[in-house]
Amino acid sequence: MSKNQSFSLLLLVLSITFIIYSYGFKADFIFDDYPNLQDLGNYGDINTWDKAKNFISNGFSGPTGRPISLASFLLNDNTWPSIASSFKYTNTLIHLLNGLFLYWAIILILQSYKYKVEKIFWIAFIASSIWILHPYFVSTTLYVVQRMAQLATLFSLIGIVGYFKARQLLMNKPLQAYFYMAISIGICTVLATYSKENGALLPLLILVLEFCNPNKENKPIWQWRALCLWLPSILVLYIIFRELNFSENLWPNRNFNQVERLYSESRIVVEYLYHLIIPQIEGRGLYQDGYLISKSLMQPITTLYSILFLIVLLFLAFILKNRFPLFSVAILFFFAAHMMESTVLGLELYFEHRNYLSALFLFLPIASGLYLLREKIEPKLVIFIIFIILSLLAFFSFERVKLWGDSEKLQLYWAKNTPNSARAQNVLASYLLRSGKAYESIIFLESQVKHKPESALLNMQLLLHKIYTNSAVEKDFLETSERLKQQAFDAQAVQALRNITEYIAEDDGLKFKYALNLINLIDRMQNTHHNDISVFWRVAPYLKAQLYLSLKDYDNAFENYDIAIKRYNDIESNLMMVAELASAGRESDAQNLLEKSEILYLAQNEKTLRRSKSEYNMEISRIKKLLLTELAQLNKAK
Repeated sequence: MSKNQSFSLLLLVLSITFIIYSYGFKADFIFDDYPNLQDLGNYGDINTWDKAKNFISNGFSGPTGRPISLASFLLNDNTWPSIASSFKYTNTLIHLLNGLFLYWAIILILQSYKYKVEKIFWIAFIASSIWILHPYFVSTTLYVVQRMAQLATLFSLIGIVGYFKARQLLMNKPLQAYFYMAISIGICTVLATYSKENGALLPLLILVLEFCNPNKENKPIWQWRALCLWLPSILVLYIIFRELNFSENLWPNRNFNQVERLYSESRIVVEYLYHLIIPQIEGRGLYQDGYLISKSLMQPITTLYSILFLIVLLFLAFILKNRFPLFSVAILFFFAAHMMESTVLGLELYFEHRNYLSALFLFLPIASGLYLLREKIEPKLVIFIIFIILSLLAFFSFERVKLWGDSEKLQLYWAKNTPNSARAQNVLASYLLRSGKAYESIIFLESQVKHKPESALLNMQLLLHKIYTNSAVEKDFLETSERLKQQAFDAQAVQALRNITEYIAEDDGLKFKYALNLINLIDRMQNTHHNDISVFWRVAPYLKAQLYLSLKDYDNAFENYDIAIKRYNDIESNLMMVAELASAGRESDAQNLLEKSEILYLAQNEKTLRRSKSEYNMEISRIKKLLLTELAQLNKAK
């Protein structure tokens, strides 16, 4: 296969892929899209540099805040609520761009490995086409917020391309080669990491590609490799594995400890490999909180089998490195790229998008095998086999995209196929409620609470649905709090508590019926392990303040607002609380709270602020003037 033929066929694959994905553009946002994108509407339209900077610099999805990914969302919209189609369109273009860079990266790697020219373009086309068309990556591409994973992959691929392109200069222009290789690794690692943290693995991934290279000629000198590849790789691995801690209750907000996570991830990684090699139309979906946790090597027994399988696979990758380098690249790159998300860090167990970067070179052995098969049998038959493989992948992707094109249908599909997931069952209950079947939703949730007594989310949702139907009684609040004592912290349960508070506080009929019961529930939660988690510890007095304010119990409202501003210690949140008091006609209390908030604000480190100090100073001054004007008018009226 010539270079031109290979590239022309790749363009055809990219065009078909775009057409397939276009059927999913009409779907809505889902799951983590909302918390990550809703800040687009925090300050009105983002139409100034300061507003853009605030949005970009206030990410919370990881230690870096992922500012590059957040900045990319401004290409699609600058306000919220928004429409998902343009975001999904951009994600699809990024996926196609990744496919192009993968094709280029494979060509450069195989040239470095001294493969024949015809074999290089054959393997590059087949391997990259399988990756581009694979249905497993529909969930990464059409799940808007996973642009973070896409961009980390894009910058990693650019880094790999830049490295191997510069590496070709080693023979004739070594100084330029070393400079450009270092620049490619350094800049692209930073860009990838600030898109998503696993981009920090780029030096390790390039080290894997070098390690598997059977061609020992023209190799970078060991001093340069030690400085630019080994040192950053060791540093990143140290940062990851310093988190080793086999204590029993390491993560109070998780239902597994570190040992159980490692055991479980062995099964999960094997499952990832299975779905990548044996494609399916739809996978497990996003509701994986009910995934069966491995409690020991033998419980379930597939844990032991999975660990043994992975050890054998890793062993083969090392011993067959010289004979079958592309097999070693596929396996070692896959393992290396999973080092951050599938080992000791306290992340959720299972997400398909973790394979978007990991599987980049997984299909190299298949492409190479098809080339060898071409030498054994009729070449036209091999071309027909390739056509069938790519056609099947295109069909599976099309069917999956159609499912992803209807967000409600998709989430109901996941819910029905993941009965052990509390999040999934909550989706079914919410669907019943939206469909006008409120009492059916309560009956369903009652059965689910019995089936999953450990779920704080379902527990809180049951109370919420009873309040929605005005059928809750004091006993329901007491039973909810008793169950919460035995249940692990769940951030979504806290969100449900916020929803209940807002719903009650805004309804004149409900607040006098339920507000005190909810305040007592929050007080009882503050005497449990939930209060050890900062999210609940901060929000508890704030929710109580809202409820007291709705009841016009102003003394208790102010007392709880006073506690809340100290716990939040965030001028953005504190100004919002000041505004709530002022909106309720409590200008004097609002002024008092503003003064206390300003003292806290002045003591804050400027680096921790969401906006510039000058902007906050102007906002505080404006609110002060408004409050003074209101107070003066009140005094005049008296």
